[in-house]
Amino acid sequence: MPSKSAGIVAFRTVRGEIEILLVHPGGPFWRNKDAGAWSIPKGEYRPGEDTEAVARREFREELGIDVIGTLLPLGDIKQKGGKVVTAFAVEIDIDSGTIASNSFEIEWPPRSGRKQTFPEVDRAEWFDLATARSKINAAQCAFLDRLAALGDAAKR
Repeated sequence: MPSKSAGIVAFRTVRGEIEILLVHPGGPFWRNKDAGAWSIPKGEYRPGEDTEAVARREFREELGIDVIGTLLPLGDIKQKGGKVVTAFAVEIDIDSGTIASNSFEIEWPPRSGRKQTFPEVDRAEWFDLATARSKINAAQCAFLDRLAALGDAAKR
């Protein structure tokens, strides 16, 4: 059974244009990766857990910020590795330079016997939609499209 994650597409409107908050994974594997490496803040959950509650928890763990307010459902996508991600959208304006992420510990360098601690997320940044599409995990682009469609529907 594929793993499942829930997350939040945080967005804001700047000069009439939507910007998306993406996070870059921490740790040595991701250090020099950019295009396709960014993601929405998200995390895995177990069967029976409430996906909206998980999305809020993971946002808090990866950014150090509680999301208050109504989340808009954006549905599910399946990533290349098989993981199913459920996402919600929320309009929020936060300072991406002040995030405070949880950390994890791994053996690094491999087979060295030494443990090192790394942040789950090493940075967060706001991107316009076009740039976000080039930065985000390819499968997650569907969430950006769905968010843009919600905005277009609201304008009608």
